[in-house]
Amino acid sequence: MRTSLICILAIAICLSASFAQQPAVRTGIDVLKERGFDILKGKRVGLVTNPTGVDGQLTSTIDILFAAPGVKLVALFGPEHGVRGDFAAGDKVDTYTDARTGLPVYSLYGKTRKPTPAMLQGLDILVYDIQDNGCRSYTYISTMGLAMEAAAEAKIPFVVLDRPNPLGGLRVEGGLVEQPFISFVSQFSIPYVYGLTCGELAKFLNGEHLLAGGAVCDLSVVPMKGWRRSMTFPQTGLEWVPTSPHQPRDISAFYYVATGILGELGVISEGVGYTLPFQLLAAEWIDPGAMAGAMNAFRLPGVTFRPIVYKPFYGRATGKALKGIQIHITDPARADLMALQFRFLEAHHRLYPEKNPFTMAEASRIAMFDKVMGSDRIREAFVKRMVYEDVRPLLEQGREGFRGKARTYWMYQ
Repeated sequence: MRTSLICILAIAICLSASFAQQPAVRTGIDVLKERGFDILKGKRVGLVTNPTGVDGQLTSTIDILFAAPGVKLVALFGPEHGVRGDFAAGDKVDTYTDARTGLPVYSLYGKTRKPTPAMLQGLDILVYDIQDNGCRSYTYISTMGLAMEAAAEAKIPFVVLDRPNPLGGLRVEGGLVEQPFISFVSQFSIPYVYGLTCGELAKFLNGEHLLAGGAVCDLSVVPMKGWRRSMTFPQTGLEWVPTSPHQPRDISAFYYVATGILGELGVISEGVGYTLPFQLLAAEWIDPGAMAGAMNAFRLPGVTFRPIVYKPFYGRATGKALKGIQIHITDPARADLMALQFRFLEAHHRLYPEKNPFTMAEASRIAMFDKVMGSDRIREAFVKRMVYEDVRPLLEQGREGFRGKARTYWMYQ
C-alpha cells in the first residue's frame, strides 16, 4: 500500500513538473516581461489586442500591462470579436468600458477600423499583441497596418509583441493583390499565405512603404525567443487560443487556406456551422462517395479525402443534410493548400456541370470572392474550363519576388 502511494505521489510530482515547464517558445509579451517592460516604462500605453494576447501561462496581456510597475495602460483597442472575445464574427462594436480594468475600449470593427486622432490623444506609445493565422484575408493584420498608419500620423511609436505564424515561416501561397481589389480582407499587396510573423510583416509593410501614402511608423518589434521558421505550432509548446470561433485548433489555419475562399461564394459549405469548420466541402446535391473518389484520384500530396454527410447547427444551411468530403491534411509540409478548393471545383464540375457555383452565387458573394482572392483574373480564367491548371500560374504570380523581399525582414531562421 505504501509503495503504491509513493508511486502515485511520484507520478503526481512528475505531472506537475511537466505542467510547470516553460514553453519552448517565449512570445513577445513573455520577453517584454523578462526585460522589465523597458520600452514601456514611464509611458501612457494604448494596447491593440484580443483574447489571443496572452503570455505562456495564458494570462492576458491586458492584465499584465495593467499591473506592470511603471507602465500606465490607459486605453484598449479591439479588432473583430473585441478585446475579450465578447462579440460574434461580423458584429459591429461601439466604444465600451472593459469591466475588469475600467479602461475604455475603442472598437476597430465598428464605425472606424483605424484609430482616430481622438482615440490616440494623450498616448505615448501604441502596442499590438494578437495571434494571427498567417492568411492575408484574416483581418487582424489589416487592423495592425491601419494602427501603424495611425501611429505614424500621430507621431507616436508602435510596438509589435511578436507571435508564431501557425502556418510556419516558410510557406508562401497565392498571388499578390492587385490595386483595384485592395480592401479590408486584402489590405496589402502580399501573397495570400505570406510566411512571416506579425512582427516581420510589420517590418515589411514599413520597409516596403505599403502603408497608405507610403507612411513609415516608428516601429519596434519585441521578438520571440526559441521560434524557428520550420516549427509547427505544437512544437512551440504554447497553448492555442482560438483566434476566432471558427479557428478552434492550431491546425485550423491550414484548413482555412484550403477552403475559405471557396466558402465566400455561399454555395458550397466549408463546414462553418458544424463541428469541423473549414475542413469540409459539401452541398445537398453531392454524392459524397463519388466526390471523395474524384478528389483522391488527383493523388494530391499531403492530403486525403473521405465522404461525409452532416447537418449544420447554424448558418445558411441549418438543419439541411449536406453531403461531400472531409479533408484530412496528413502532411502539412507537402500540401498545396490553396489548390484544394480549385481541385474540388474541377471535380465538382465533372460530376455536376449543371451546378456551377459561380453562376449560382449572388453578385455580392462573387465580389467578395474576388476581394479575398485579390484579383478577378483568377475567377475569370478558371470559369472558362473549370480546370485548376488554368489558374496555377496566376496563383504563383509574384510569389518568388515576394520571397526575396520578405527574406530581408526575417528575424528568425
